[in-house]
Amino acid sequence: MLLIASSSLTYGRKVGIYASLGNATSGILLTILAALGVSALIAMNPIALHILRLVGGAYLLKMGWDCMRTHPDDAPQELEHCNKMASTLYRRAVFTNLLNPKALIFFVLFLPQFVSTHVATSSGEQMLVLGLLLNVLGLLFNLFLVTTIGVFGQSLLKNEKFRNNQHKFMGLIFFVLAIWLLASQLPTPPSM
Repeated sequence: MLLIASSSLTYGRKVGIYASLGNATSGILLTILAALGVSALIAMNPIALHILRLVGGAYLLKMGWDCMRTHPDDAPQELEHCNKMASTLYRRAVFTNLLNPKALIFFVLFLPQFVSTHVATSSGEQMLVLGLLLNVLGLLFNLFLVTTIGVFGQSLLKNEKFRNNQHKFMGLIFFVLAIWLLASQLPTPPSM
């Protein structure tokens, strides 16, 4: 959500929509992995989770570093390349979620709670439907966020002090998230 909010504020509604679609894409991929049981296998392997956490933390550190290096005067040039920024933020949103072991564990622990033995379809099919529903609702919320930021964010962009510090603030948040991810203990899924 942080990536979607910051991209919407910095580059406009179109880029925010693409970041939202990237988030939804990764959610659908995680749903498919959960429905197939692949994410449960990864979540039960401590080494795989540790590697995923390290890669995800490194990716967040890189995003933070990129934000810190961005100069406020670069924004008008970047705005001219909105299509390039949209595709960049789409990919960034996809990778941010896919490299987050907590997102993987969320799908492994959350979706099975709502699988019913009283329904004629398999648990994998139920998880797929539930995950798709979750992703559609998440996309709708993110699009609402993009629209809200588009309406209220324009006044912030006119503030020179805000413009000069927004990338550094975002970089700091990405650094904090990276440290939090790298230092956190991941929950252990129940044995199957």
